[in-house]
Amino acid sequence: MMRGPRWMAIAVRRPDGEIAVHREEVRPLAQRYPVLRLPILRGMAAMVEALTLGVTALAFSANQAMPDEEQLSRGEMTATMAAGFLLALALFVVAPTLLTSYVKALSATPLITHLVEGVLRLGIFLGYLVGISLMKDIQRVFQYHGAEHKVINAYEAGDELTVENVRRHSREHKRCGTSFLLYAVVISILIFSFINVESFWLRIIARLGVLPLVAGVAYEWIRIAGRSDSALVNALSRPGMWLQGLTTREPDDSQIEVAIASFETARGHGLPG
Repeated sequence: MMRGPRWMAIAVRRPDGEIAVHREEVRPLAQRYPVLRLPILRGMAAMVEALTLGVTALAFSANQAMPDEEQLSRGEMTATMAAGFLLALALFVVAPTLLTSYVKALSATPLITHLVEGVLRLGIFLGYLVGISLMKDIQRVFQYHGAEHKVINAYEAGDELTVENVRRHSREHKRCGTSFLLYAVVISILIFSFINVESFWLRIIARLGVLPLVAGVAYEWIRIAGRSDSALVNALSRPGMWLQGLTTREPDDSQIEVAIASFETARGHGLPG
């Protein structure tokens, strides 16, 4: 999936080898509600838009591999995404807080408690990525992820978007969603450390309540990282780039072709209208 200023495009390799492309016009929330152009708020809006477009992308890609009578509806995909989102909250928010409650019961200081919770949250996140990276189906998804980055890097370098040109570019990119997630976890550790409440359920509610703020701050950092070449910003960006070694793989030429088709369609090329 690629997104441009006007269009969102999805390209999928069908079982028969053809590339199926879907394009939708997008109107960012910030265009409809100018207040969402403000720093932090624009990151919150971007998170909502990403989740919404993700449902569309997953439904289209899944349906390309299914016969017509087995096609998934948007409602079914929304329910699947919602279940996945709830599972993520349980894994990355509830579980570390629950485990840390046992440390708190040992009369640990607030500093130690927050440190343990942060280490647990980061460890669960990294362990999750390592675990899914061992799955063959996910490795193929990560190849397409690498192809997307290569196409974007080729475009930003001013190269013509051919398979040969794209292939030689890096599969890392500063504005990657993997980097966003890593920094969101790190930022959540910092922000959560200011939330000191005794009740377990109040701690959970408070953490869930500040997640939009976490997303907004992480988004601002990714914007800065993508626009700056300073030594400091590059150094702080390295952990996210390293982590992309897990979430991207070297794509083959057929996967690069799909990424190019998606990117060109998102630019408004290749389809009428």
